Amino acid sequence: PILYSYFRSSCSWRVRIALALKGISYDLVPVNLLKDGGQQFSAEFKAVNPMQQVPALKIDGITLSQSLAIIHYLEDTRPNPRLLPQDPKKRAQVRMIADHIVSGIQPLQNLSVLKQMGEKKMEWAQNCIASGFQALEQILQHTAGRYSVGDEVSMADLCLVPQVSNAERFRVDMGPYPTVTRINKALLALEAFKVSHPSQQPDTPAELRA
Repeated sequence: PILYSYFRSSCSWRVRIALALKGISYDLVPVNLLKDGGQQFSAEFKAVNPMQQVPALKIDGITLSQSLAIIHYLEDTRPNPRLLPQDPKKRAQVRMIADHIVSGIQPLQNLSVLKQMGEKKMEWAQNCIASGFQALEQILQHTAGRYSVGDEVSMADLCLVPQVSNAERFRVDMGPYPTVTRINKALLALEAFKVSHPSQQPDTPAELRA
């Protein structure tokens, strides 16, 4: 497998966690979203992903984009360890939380949107994340065990950790979200979340390396 990734991309991080959890080794092709006006806009990368976004994964003779589509494919073809619970209610809750983050929070504070916001980008990102986290905190109070849904790591957790990292980068006050914070801390202690971390990637700049 070949993963097209940017160290700081939260969508790429989700997929890196899934690959790590499932023990899938891969080659990484860095796509720098800032350098050269954004390497995702190159003709070469547009051939890989017409949406000109990371991540993209070449695997089993196909090329997939969109982080959740990739993770679902990995789940369907390499089910151990599973990232979706077997219980239909819990499975729906996992998908709900994942969608809440990947559709309801992250796109609003994505690089392409922030570029349009000019000087207000920090304030905009903080507001988008804070309103999303208010809802997320409330949901997690009903679904969480050790992790987002019960005591098993799920697709919801793969979305939660990178989004908290974004929140910290945009200096969002995490005080009002104790459940989010607790789950994030527990997940960051797991090996798959450590090796996939933005500070540990081949394309991480030296000053940001852990």
